Amino acid sequence: MSYVFDSSPLSALFRNYYRRTFPTLWERFDQLVADNRLVSTREVFREIEDGPIESLLEWATENRDLFATPTAEEGAFVAKIYAVPRFQQNIEQKKLLRGGKVADPFVIARAACENRTVVTVEVMKPNAVKIPNICAHFGVKCVSLPEFMEAEGWTF
Repeated sequence: MSYVFDSSPLSALFRNYYRRTFPTLWERFDQLVADNRLVSTREVFREIEDGPIESLLEWATENRDLFATPTAEEGAFVAKIYAVPRFQQNIEQKKLLRGGKVADPFVIARAACENRTVVTVEVMKPNAVKIPNICAHFGVKCVSLPEFMEAEGWTF
């Protein structure tokens, strides 16, 4: 399986799983990156730039190729997402007013266009406009960080 990571699971990894304490996790994670089985998007990189986790920003900068610029196909898929009126609420007004970044639709679009699985910490809620809800609507596979680790057979 291959994955597109949202910023939230990357933040969780870098905040809670220190490299010196969880070396095996990071060896496996780094191997997924090296094998191109784990990617993200430019918009996630932009969210990381605005975030407080310095080690994540350093890693993201060192792995800049991981965060691809959206393709025309992905842009068209983002348009499909926002063609659904209730998904337009995914763009948080406060975030936009503060100049914040909106990566969610681009993460989903990359996963859909490349037949990958989205990894997020968001959870499915009835009538919500979160990543798992949008993924379910479009038939894009979506897992949590623990489900990602389980799918990879990681035990520590």
